[in-house]
Amino acid sequence: MSFEIRKTEIKLYQKLKLLGDIAPIKEHIKLFENKYNMKFAEFEKTIINNKESYEKWDDYIEWKAYQHKLEDLNKQYAGVEHERIRIT
Repeated sequence: MSFEIRKTEIKLYQKLKLLGDIAPIKEHIKLFENKYNMKFAEFEKTIINNKESYEKWDDYIEWKAYQHKLEDLNKQYAGVEHERIRIT
């Protein structure tokens, strides 16, 4: 018995998998954007100047982590087309 799979199908699967990881990250970011009514870059500027609010600092740290994770996942997504495929 044998089966055939194309490289394009593997890359498509990888992209779909990454999109599944990206979606909840974007939702968390959207919650912060709605809570503070601004994008991360704006919030970062305000929080650095106002270190007295522990809740805002906690949100800042969490939001920043989501931002970094989203950037990493987007880079991975963009790089899927250039990845080598190895079957083991």
